[in-house]
Amino acid sequence: MSEHRRKPPQPQGGGRAAARRGQSGPSSGRRAAPRGATGSPADSYGSSSHGADSYDSGGEERAYGSRAEARRAAQRGGRRRPADNAGPAGRRGDPGGPGRGRGRPAAAPGKKRFIDYPRAGKYGWRRWVPSWKLVSGLCIGFLGSLVAMVGIGFAMVEVPNENIAAKSQNNVYYWADHTQMVASGTGVNRQNVNIDQIPEAMRWAVISAENKTFYDDSGVDPAGIARAVLNMARGGQTQGGSTITQQYVKNTYLSQDQTLTRKFKEMFISIKVGTKLDKNTILQGYLNTSYFGRGAYGIQAAAQTYYGKNAVDLRPSECAVLAALLKGATYYDPAGNVDLDKTATPQANRKRSEARWAWILNEMHKDKHLTDEDYQKAIAKYPEPDGRKATKGMTGQISYLADTAKKYVLAHSDITEAQFDRGGYQIYTTFQKGKVNALAKAVKNVQKSRLDPKRHDLDKYVQFGAASVVPNDGAIVALYGGDGYENGHFTNNADTSGVPVGSTWKPFVLAAAMKYGTAKSDGEGVSPLSKYNGNDHLKVYKPDGSFYLNKDNSPFYQKNESPRPWGYITLRKAMEQSVNTPFVQLGVDVGMTHVRDMARSAGILNQSMSQDLNPSFAIGTSTPSAIRMADAYATFAASGKQADPYSVTAVKVNGADAPSFVKPKPAPKDAIDPNIANNVTDVLENVIQNGTGFNAKALGRTAAGKTGTTDKNKSAWFVGYTRQLSTSVTMFRENPKDHKLLSMNGTAGKDSIHGGDIPTLVWTEYMKAALKGKSDLGFEKATEIGGIHDESGAPSPTPTVSVTPSQTPSDTPSPTPSETATTPTPTPSETCQFGWGNNCNNDNGGNGNGGVDTGGTDGGTTPTPTATDTSGTGTTRGNGNGGGGIFGGQTG
Repeated sequence: MSEHRRKPPQPQGGGRAAARRGQSGPSSGRRAAPRGATGSPADSYGSSSHGADSYDSGGEERAYGSRAEARRAAQRGGRRRPADNAGPAGRRGDPGGPGRGRGRPAAAPGKKRFIDYPRAGKYGWRRWVPSWKLVSGLCIGFLGSLVAMVGIGFAMVEVPNENIAAKSQNNVYYWADHTQMVASGTGVNRQNVNIDQIPEAMRWAVISAENKTFYDDSGVDPAGIARAVLNMARGGQTQGGSTITQQYVKNTYLSQDQTLTRKFKEMFISIKVGTKLDKNTILQGYLNTSYFGRGAYGIQAAAQTYYGKNAVDLRPSECAVLAALLKGATYYDPAGNVDLDKTATPQANRKRSEARWAWILNEMHKDKHLTDEDYQKAIAKYPEPDGRKATKGMTGQISYLADTAKKYVLAHSDITEAQFDRGGYQIYTTFQKGKVNALAKAVKNVQKSRLDPKRHDLDKYVQFGAASVVPNDGAIVALYGGDGYENGHFTNNADTSGVPVGSTWKPFVLAAAMKYGTAKSDGEGVSPLSKYNGNDHLKVYKPDGSFYLNKDNSPFYQKNESPRPWGYITLRKAMEQSVNTPFVQLGVDVGMTHVRDMARSAGILNQSMSQDLNPSFAIGTSTPSAIRMADAYATFAASGKQADPYSVTAVKVNGADAPSFVKPKPAPKDAIDPNIANNVTDVLENVIQNGTGFNAKALGRTAAGKTGTTDKNKSAWFVGYTRQLSTSVTMFRENPKDHKLLSMNGTAGKDSIHGGDIPTLVWTEYMKAALKGKSDLGFEKATEIGGIHDESGAPSPTPTVSVTPSQTPSDTPSPTPSETATTPTPTPSETCQFGWGNNCNNDNGGNGNGGVDTGGTDGGTTPTPTATDTSGTGTTRGNGNGGGGIFGGQTG
């Protein structure tokens, strides 16, 4: 009997479900019964003599009989197929349906996809592996698109023109009232020259230093571009290694953005330049468009700026110096450029320049571009460039104002120095013309009346720096940077570093004591009425009771300028007379890191603070700029609100805001507790009324301030403020050759110069003019703060208030009121008038010697203690000061 007999006709009845399934009757053959026909669990898997689960005994594929099996088939890439004898509608028993194999109908073929992915007819991981046709098609399409893109890009870019690139505009600076200050640009400091006017030595110096394969390469360095792209993808800066052709292309762009778009555009232009222009034309264009510093664009301007000659007359040795500038004029100009970077000092730049000059000459010699004889002649002596010169309009204080504003713009935007010097910018500053002129006039008047360089050598090389800042705002309204570029003074003294501030640092120690307290006060703030030993030549004790040692293990003794036996005096009195010993011990007790934190809160930059937190840190070994000191004291004037100093309010290009310039004026922040700041102000008012700053009383209005004098009399300061204005003045002598500070002992005919003398006179004359017509706003009232700590061990009485202080003449010629004891006592004590601004009676050390600042950086002692600070928190020192590019941040 055949195993493939046709099934008997379907019996009538059986229900709708049976009809839908096309259920057939029993068969006499061995074919498995349709699924579900018997109700047996085995029916769902079929029954075959071979044990197959999806094929009948004849080996044919069995129709899916359940949803679960259909789902499993779909997961294998298949689909549920019609049952046996199904017609076009998928129903069993329709003889009209097309079939395949042994009478089974085939599924309708699916529509063929253009991209067969995921792949049809494949199962598992094979379904996701693309075919070779798909891979090859995509590769061909990508390469074709890339070729088309390169072709379009190559056709669209233009070859740069050095004459167009040479066009530049002025930068125009404006005063705070938007009237024009000065227009300064590079339009007159650029002149293109032909290749035959550029010495061969200059050409070979550049080629040997930057692109040895210049005459052989295609103009593009693929490896260098790949490195730059990879570095940008990692979030870093682009790297060097560009060819001279690429650098020429880059020079012609106004935008120097380090982006992939610009890099690829540069590549396209470089390729086109390499095919369209000959090598000498490219080299000529590069040397005519390169920036050599000092506002000089092109080799002709550089030759005139640095050597006062035409490019054609340059000697090989001079060519090597100019070629070194192309690595970065800020760092390779021997004259230095500390206004843009504090590390670009004349000494450091000279060392860098000379090293690269020698290296370039050696490379030229190795490359056979200098004969042995010419090399020996060139390397014999470094050709010193001319000094910097003032450009048109950049004279007097204008030069320092413009440079301060420039530095601020560069620090707060993506504009490069080279872009800025091309011109076209309008810079709106915070400088007020009347105040700038008043500050310059005050300095000149005091110089003329007190100093005579022709009379005495000790009056030579004396310099001044000053800055004036608005409290609770940060705007720099005036500064004094020096004698002017026209007189060969290119360092901005208002923003210079390296001049210690001396005792003007003590207010930060007092503020830290009021905030943090000491170990002896159990964390309670220390009152200004607390007593410390003010005698001269005292040991300084660590918190553990041991004392500081010098490097030779001998005891370290802190000295005052005067040997006067003050005894135990209040911190208020010690500030008034600028006595060192109390503040040195107080600083140690509070913790020098806490002192540093307080100075930073007031606005002093980390990088300008002394790295050594030894006892002398408390009395001014740090070197902030005049701008930053004025700003820090402005924080006290504003009852603890600190605002970073700024000098530019807006930068425009062709009348529109420069997109990358960050608006500079952040909201003032709460930096110091208001009552702490007000208490510092109260103490500093007393310095002017009764202490070393008495010359400032001539201002005739409520003011506070502090004098400062440093070890060996190398610098003198006065920093003072009203509610409307905070101003700092510094005075120092500097050796013009090595820029080291000189002692001012004997200057102006005095044994020593103090902050209460010449700097205070300058401050007072300026503030009179700057505040003329302004109301006297006074200061916020201070309230009692902290606990009264007495280092003498005697019990401290509760302060009582008296209406009028008892005064007697000073034991030194001085208009300063001094104090006498109201009630003699066998132990140091005091009865104080607590009006906060009046005198405290009997500081048990004698009468005040107003007019003499007894402060200093280390009290005149030569050895420095090997001290380390173990209390407080804080960060370590960097380098740089406020002003210009480094007001709020880096640099500058």
